[in-house]
Amino acid sequence: MAQIFDRSSNALARASLVLTGLIVIALGVTLDQLQRSPWVTRQGQRADQPVPFSHKHHVEGLGLQCQYCHVSVEKSSYAGIPPTRTCMNCHSQIWTNANLLEPVRQSWATGESIVWTKVHDLPDFVYFSHEIHVNKGLGCSTCHGRVDEMPIMYEQNTLQMEWCLNCHRNPKVNLRPTSEIYNMAWKGASEMTPVWCSASDVKSGTPTAESVNCTTTDPNPGAGSSEQASLHLIPVVNAQTTDAPSSAQPAQTTSYTKFTSQEALGDFLVQHYNIRSPRDLSSCEVCHR
Repeated sequence: MAQIFDRSSNALARASLVLTGLIVIALGVTLDQLQRSPWVTRQGQRADQPVPFSHKHHVEGLGLQCQYCHVSVEKSSYAGIPPTRTCMNCHSQIWTNANLLEPVRQSWATGESIVWTKVHDLPDFVYFSHEIHVNKGLGCSTCHGRVDEMPIMYEQNTLQMEWCLNCHRNPKVNLRPTSEIYNMAWKGASEMTPVWCSASDVKSGTPTAESVNCTTTDPNPGAGSSEQASLHLIPVVNAQTTDAPSSAQPAQTTSYTKFTSQEALGDFLVQHYNIRSPRDLSSCEVCHR
């Protein structure tokens, strides 16, 4: 019986298998890069808004605090979008005839809310709480970037699961003192910018992060370059009290630790903020409920 296939068919079959494998690999790499691209994540894109609100002008230029507009950021899962009356607190007096603020005046006159386009929009199956992150030492700029330098708000990071897990696996690199939560320019502890911190007992009903007190200025300049510094607190005696004994009360001493690296500062804050272990933070139930 004569052969149906030529001998070259074997080579052609092998080549087709190799080519199919390469196509599958290329397709997988392409899809992987596509789902990480700004086309999918919207990273860096400036959304069209009813009013071109500039965070740079209001935060860096005028010095408004984040909490003035986002009033629920420390006590709710949502940071909150300011109502029209917050805008009108200022714009009933200044820029009263500006054309770009016409939607604000119209909203104030009709009582209808301005429909803003959400920039940081997580999937519905993800639960994210601003309250727990802010009260555990995560700054605004860690997730949102340098908002004070953004004329038009955009998404600084991907907000994808991989990006969140990178922080949950090693949170100490992003932790900061609660006094620096709203400091957009915070860079962390270093040799050039050391941080001194002290810890006290945790009070019932208050966030654990409030038990830590940090400062960027040496609380005891005479301590030199030592790693430990002490701040003596002299008790204040009420001048109007005459019946109390005049015996001197012992001075209370607060011990401060100097940190010259974010790694060391992060370890200290993880311990005193009672941050859960990376394994617990990476469990599915943290975000998916």
